[in-house]
Amino acid sequence: SDDIKEVVKHTIVLDYGEVTDVTPDVRITLYNSGHMLGSAMAHIHVGNGLHNILYTADMKFTKTQLLSPAETSFPRLETLMIEATYGGKDNVLPPYKEQDEMVVRIIQDTIARGGKVLIPTLGSGRGQEMIVLLENLIRAGKLKEDIPIYIDGMVWDITAIHTAYPEFLNSSVRNQIFQRDNNPFLMPNIHRVGSQKERKQLIEEGGPCIILATSGMLVGGPSVQYLRELADNPKNSLVFSCYQPEGSLGKRIKDGLRELSFQNGKKIETIPIKLEVHKIEISGHADRRELINFYKRLSPKPRRVLVNHGEQSRCLDLSRSLHQQFRVETTAPRNLDSVRLR
Repeated sequence: SDDIKEVVKHTIVLDYGEVTDVTPDVRITLYNSGHMLGSAMAHIHVGNGLHNILYTADMKFTKTQLLSPAETSFPRLETLMIEATYGGKDNVLPPYKEQDEMVVRIIQDTIARGGKVLIPTLGSGRGQEMIVLLENLIRAGKLKEDIPIYIDGMVWDITAIHTAYPEFLNSSVRNQIFQRDNNPFLMPNIHRVGSQKERKQLIEEGGPCIILATSGMLVGGPSVQYLRELADNPKNSLVFSCYQPEGSLGKRIKDGLRELSFQNGKKIETIPIKLEVHKIEISGHADRRELINFYKRLSPKPRRVLVNHGEQSRCLDLSRSLHQQFRVETTAPRNLDSVRLR
């Protein structure tokens, strides 16, 4: 925490669209990237009009439950550096409507049989997306409005930040908060789990409900404790809502692990996984289709594209496709490669 406090002392806060001198001949302007609250792409103006670079970093080019899509209009642009997390030809996410229907079905089936729905989630972004999604489904009459939703871990604190900065959310959520006085993060059926005692009480005494808890990859935090207590009951459901990296408990369960092993004092406790396991595809990253559309909508069009931030095969695939489709010069640099821009 001391390191974080020290970094904050050296932080300069910029608004979207605010032009700032970094050095005498380099200016930077930040634009919405659509990835998470306050996330930004960096437009770098080098020299007196000598070269203009856009670094997307993590981006999303579709309107999500929370945010507006990434910005596509810039004063000048010669080079684009774009991410390729989902840049492979098969990396196309299913439509939102299809995901919504799947979420409704899982929750309705689980609640009907008296079970609990555990949704391990990322504290920032994904957790808030899930809250707004559930609120939308309740408002549309697809889920009962009295279903208890419990929030545990960092999700609660980060949700408070989203509530404090509604101007960074998309127009639908903004209008809901400002014009209709209906903040989706403050639904009466949302409850905070703030202690070990409350957690235990929820597990042992609470009836059918939805639990959002960190970490999303089951590598620590309250989500692991909930899984430990809920895993052996076939009435319950586990719903993954984010990427599960290699080596994580989430990835092993997703791949078919049927037993959990926990250290209990000097003994190893083995718990069978009998609850239903589901995966919904919700991502703060642009998929293959969005990445192509983002380049198509860029104004002006860059002369060169550098593809990074993804598995090498996905970077190469996206780089090749952009070149073939738009006849633009593309490169997928490896670590430590140097690229001459001019």
